Amino acid sequence: MPPSGPSDDAYRFDDLRALYVNCTLKRSPEVSNTEGLIDRSRAVMEERGVGTEVVRAVDHDIATGVWPDMREHGWELDAWPGLYEKVMAADILVLCGPIWLGDNSSVTKRVVERLYACSSILNDKGQYAYYGRVGGCLITGNEDGVKHCAMNLLYSLQHLGYTVPPQADAGWIGEAGPGPSYLDPGSGGPENNFTNRNTSFMAWNLMHLAAMLKRAGGIPAHGNQRSAWDAGCRADAPNPEHR
Repeated sequence: MPPSGPSDDAYRFDDLRALYVNCTLKRSPEVSNTEGLIDRSRAVMEERGVGTEVVRAVDHDIATGVWPDMREHGWELDAWPGLYEKVMAADILVLCGPIWLGDNSSVTKRVVERLYACSSILNDKGQYAYYGRVGGCLITGNEDGVKHCAMNLLYSLQHLGYTVPPQADAGWIGEAGPGPSYLDPGSGGPENNFTNRNTSFMAWNLMHLAAMLKRAGGIPAHGNQRSAWDAGCRADAPNPEHR
């Protein structure tokens, strides 16, 4: 039998939520090429029942720092606590942004730093809070660096506790130099088969793995509980202070 296609209703993910964080440097309502690629990925997920949301990070006053709420550390405003609630309500987190000087945007880096600020928070199993969620990334630009940017983001996500499925990144770059951007007329971006294939595979792999984790109750809570480690429960790594 041929493999089931996208129309196969056996693959429904109505119990999943996905959050796309667009780290463009452009405030709304300015056109974001990154959002054009996000829309393609969202369409794949929404067709299968996933609830999706896009947050354009630059529209929010996200303070600089590595604490959960920088208002407790001298900042007058910090939108991150509210955005963190959206992060924790999502089974899938996709970090999305442009390439500048061959690297992730400054906004992307700030979002990663604030995710890191909350990485020591524990879930009700005593694991780090991001356990049981999956992460991926989308990159756009007209200069080289897609794989470099994706490598940095996927490493960061897994280090913070996210699970990264196979082929969890996709991107588009036009002609090197000051060429057309993704949504520019004639750029070839929205029609690019390589980008469309990778974007589709990424969306499906994120949904598959997120569903597997959610329906299995997350990552098993054995051998990875910060709360147990702090309490001295280290059977496989004896600590003389707790004998």
